[in-house]
Amino acid sequence: MLNLNTQFELIRQSATVAMADRILALKASGKSIVGLQVGDPDFGTHPAIAESAFQAMQAGQTHYGPSTGTLELRKAIAAKLQRDEGVDYDPASEILVTHGGIHAYYTAMQSILNPGDEVLIPDPSWATHSNMAIMLRGNVIRIPAPAENGFIPHFDSWLKALTPKTRVIVLNYPSNPTGAFPSRDYLQKLQDFAKEHNLWIVSDEVYGSLYYEGKPTSAADFEGAKERTILVNSLSKSYAMTGWRVGFLAAPARVIQNALKAGQNSITCVAPFIQKAAAFALTDPKIQDVTAEMRAAYGRRRELVIRLSHELESDRVKIIPPQGAFYFFLDLRELKMSSVEMCEKILDEEGVGLVPGSAFGEQGEGFIRMTIAASEEDVEAGFRKIVKWAERQ
Repeated sequence: MLNLNTQFELIRQSATVAMADRILALKASGKSIVGLQVGDPDFGTHPAIAESAFQAMQAGQTHYGPSTGTLELRKAIAAKLQRDEGVDYDPASEILVTHGGIHAYYTAMQSILNPGDEVLIPDPSWATHSNMAIMLRGNVIRIPAPAENGFIPHFDSWLKALTPKTRVIVLNYPSNPTGAFPSRDYLQKLQDFAKEHNLWIVSDEVYGSLYYEGKPTSAADFEGAKERTILVNSLSKSYAMTGWRVGFLAAPARVIQNALKAGQNSITCVAPFIQKAAAFALTDPKIQDVTAEMRAAYGRRRELVIRLSHELESDRVKIIPPQGAFYFFLDLRELKMSSVEMCEKILDEEGVGLVPGSAFGEQGEGFIRMTIAASEEDVEAGFRKIVKWAERQ
């Protein structure tokens, strides 16, 4: 029998996608499902963004474009980073347009990782962060980020994990699945730690514009941080453009030079008409207002869940209000049941689609991820059903 790539034996298929597939099958069979499992905004892409793409297509922007991204879009990204994150990047040499946030992360890791290098990643966190590093033949070390510490690693955990092979720290704040993010002081300490031990920091800031009671700090917003920090971002969550598949990397020029090679040999380029729409989205003042309105809507749903939690007073379903993103990482550890079993039972018995916390690491066991990127009616109905089910156990 012919051999396959053995690296893929070390990773699992996406639990989120698997749950979505199962829910689609149930819906096709006629069952009514409250879908609270996806990380996809329930808002549509603003019509003006779509119109921008349509006009570009009509103007003939349907052929290959520059593999680094159009200069117009790279300038728009640089302006966005300065406006929203307070960091300065040269659009000519320090920004690469990618095929979504996952591709940005891929090109970043491909640029800096050598086989056998160790990558430190908080647990729980989005599975792709670990899976991609493993696919690229890195060794992933998970750093516990327990609920009791607000889903942020105790700082000495980073030091305990350090070995001569450690090369990269991967961050994702606000976090998927917890919505947590650390203080500026914590990130400063982490930057000092990275500098002392000659480590890269790869920071996935896709949810950076979705915050509630305080704005998160970009990992690059510290003196001297740019030389060792790589920012990953996309327009998917902030602008409800998940299907457009457009993201970007901001990094030192020598990283971008490597990442460009990875991009040229994986996607060639992002479609020019999509880049035109992305540049419009990032720069149009009215579209920034739309992003703020979406954040406000998520904020109302967040408050709805907090209010329902107080109203229902369940000892079996506990919440830690998220600081950002659009998820609740619900604590059902009191039930002494695996998170996969809980999600399967809630889906079968109550018709609510969720994602098991174990999909995000060992620290996620006993939790379930519930999105608030759904209508207020679905969020309320789904949360009530979860509590109703838990109280029966």
